Amino acid sequence: MYIVQIASECAPVIKAGGLGDVVYGLSRELETRGHCVELILPKYDCMRYDHIWGLHDAYRNLSVPWYGGAIQCSVYCGWVHGRVCFFIEPHSQDNFFNRGCYYGCNDDNMRFAFFSKAALEFLLQSNKRPDIIHCHDWQTGLVPVMLHEMYKYYGMEYQRVCYTIHNFKHQGMGGVETLEATGLNRPEYYFQYDKLRDNFNPFAVNFMKAGIVYSNAFTTVSPNHAWEARTSEVGCGLGHTLHLHQDKFRGVLNGIDYDFWNPEVDRYIPHNYTKENFEQKFDNKKALQERLLLRQDDKPIVAYIGRLDNQKGVHLVHHAIYYALNKGAQFVLLGSATEAGINATFQHEKQFLNSNPDVHLELGFNEELSHLIYAGADMIVVPSNYEPCGLTQMIGLKYGTVPIVRGVGGLVNTVFDRNYDENVPPEKRNGYVFYESDNQALESAMERAIDLWYYSPEEFRQLAIQGMEYDYSWNVPGTEYVEIYDWIRHKW
Repeated sequence: MYIVQIASECAPVIKAGGLGDVVYGLSRELETRGHCVELILPKYDCMRYDHIWGLHDAYRNLSVPWYGGAIQCSVYCGWVHGRVCFFIEPHSQDNFFNRGCYYGCNDDNMRFAFFSKAALEFLLQSNKRPDIIHCHDWQTGLVPVMLHEMYKYYGMEYQRVCYTIHNFKHQGMGGVETLEATGLNRPEYYFQYDKLRDNFNPFAVNFMKAGIVYSNAFTTVSPNHAWEARTSEVGCGLGHTLHLHQDKFRGVLNGIDYDFWNPEVDRYIPHNYTKENFEQKFDNKKALQERLLLRQDDKPIVAYIGRLDNQKGVHLVHHAIYYALNKGAQFVLLGSATEAGINATFQHEKQFLNSNPDVHLELGFNEELSHLIYAGADMIVVPSNYEPCGLTQMIGLKYGTVPIVRGVGGLVNTVFDRNYDENVPPEKRNGYVFYESDNQALESAMERAIDLWYYSPEEFRQLAIQGMEYDYSWNVPGTEYVEIYDWIRHKW
């Protein structure tokens, strides 16, 4: 198949979160299966140009209709770690992608409405006719709308769209001006409830709803999160729309890149190891203690790696630090806060705990250090309020770092409680799960993990090795996406 991914991110050249990792990882997996994959991305001024090889002009004069006129664009082509990527650069006083940032502008809705329009124009004018257009999140939600309502009449009637939602919280909103700019027009048609109108704001076009309604199939990033989105507030107001279109909706668990996240080959850790020579993990633990100036005691290390915000259950992260210390464990945190108040709280804790030899708080993000923490820690806590998929726990499993997670989203699909998961045999269980969002629930899981480390070290070691045996690579989700592509090619 010929597959084109249209997205606002692709790691490592454009990465603000997990979206970039998914776009790159899935594209590479599809290519290894023999499919032809190309990516269309915005050409941001602040992207990592050092990760692009052979950047060159691919299409000099792409004229994109906009507000009854047109914006001229240049399209560049380059290879991002082997993936063929086209970067669209508009020449306009709007400076859509010359902002020094990927997101966070007041006109983000118009920036990405334009990008969606430009991506389709590029396919049309360059005579590219992929079997599948796979687009991602609200930024590309208008792609299937314009394809179905406009571009299929210009010779693109056979293209099929798979749309993936990575985070329901950010849906993208526009008004009549969005319809005017893109040439969709006809507000009386698109502002119908079963089309693009937001479910709660009758004066807004909802980009994510647009992608759901008009795509041939749509997915989210874990089976459990798909269920949550349909049946709870996790759908952020789109529950009824998801129910109406549930026949073309499914959850596909994300994968992780085992060429990068793998203790056997990881170049960022001092001692590579496998489940066969698991003892080498303890050498990494010593290296982590040395690097962070932790006490060189035989204690378990509990880690947290990730953003410090409400989605990630920041109140439980804070509690986990002190509970771990009270239970005779060490704690290592690596993460940055998204809000000033949360940042101030953790800056205060960092100063308060600075002289404690059993704790280290690293406020910020350091890719190299994150690898050493995964390799050196004994446990990793993931107490999220909601978690569409979650990569942290899957990486932890690969490194033999036992996850302690809250039972939401993709965490339920990947971590199986050592004591209580009756659906999984004991030899397949790989961590600890708690369900409520209070301190007592977190403590119950952490206590079981830390006590096992202290009082039954061989059983703890076996639990860690059982986690390493799981395959959360892109192999299984790659198969599922190919099945979806085949289904929409033959059904529609």
